[in-house]
Amino acid sequence: MSKVRILGADFDALSFPQTVDAIFAALARGERGWLSTVNVAILMMIRSDPRLQNYVERSSLIVADGQPLVWCAPIFGGHLPERIAGVELIDAICARAAHEGRGIYLLGATAAVITQTADRLRQRHPDLRLDYADGYFSSSEAAARAERIHASGAEIVFVGMGVPRQERFIEDQWPRLGVGLAIGVGGSFDVLAGLRRRAPAWVQKIGMEWFFRLLQEPRRMFLRYLDTNTRFICLVAGTLMKRLLSR
Repeated sequence: MSKVRILGADFDALSFPQTVDAIFAALARGERGWLSTVNVAILMMIRSDPRLQNYVERSSLIVADGQPLVWCAPIFGGHLPERIAGVELIDAICARAAHEGRGIYLLGATAAVITQTADRLRQRHPDLRLDYADGYFSSSEAAARAERIHASGAEIVFVGMGVPRQERFIEDQWPRLGVGLAIGVGGSFDVLAGLRRRAPAWVQKIGMEWFFRLLQEPRRMFLRYLDTNTRFICLVAGTLMKRLLSR
């Protein structure tokens, strides 16, 4: 499988359908692992968080959840076929899981949001085996949450509790979870529940979905995007300059 190393992360060069196929092929073989959807913000986070970087490096698959990562891949000597958006991946995996009779578990968000997310997924995929629980629990309750997931018989768990809390949970509770695949999905449940709008397709294609989200949550996102986007641009520009000077 071809990979592209971008600023400390080895992205799998897969299309969206290939990603879904790879997930279910691994499940069919009885393999266990977690998938990381990495965007620009997470890519910058792992540079200052060794534990998060170790988690990402140990992923069975690492996919690029950001159009800028697809665009800059050639600067790093590779090619990424397309962006793999986490929120779209959830729906595609649920569709395939419903067809194959595989159980799904949703963990994260508030009780109201996760219930609404589950209801919407069941409406779209009537045959889906689905269980869920909210993400508001203490560290002392984490093991019980993991055992609850195991008891459900789910083969895939989506954990939406924000980075890096969701990754910590998956890593710490991995022996108890019992699932074949775990995916940290950040704030995707808010989108699936209809609480937050996704950017129009044309905005996503020009790599400006982050700006669309900034308009919806300016107080929370402004400083984060100012920091991560600026650092990313500087690092990519530095890499490009080195390549040009080495010719």
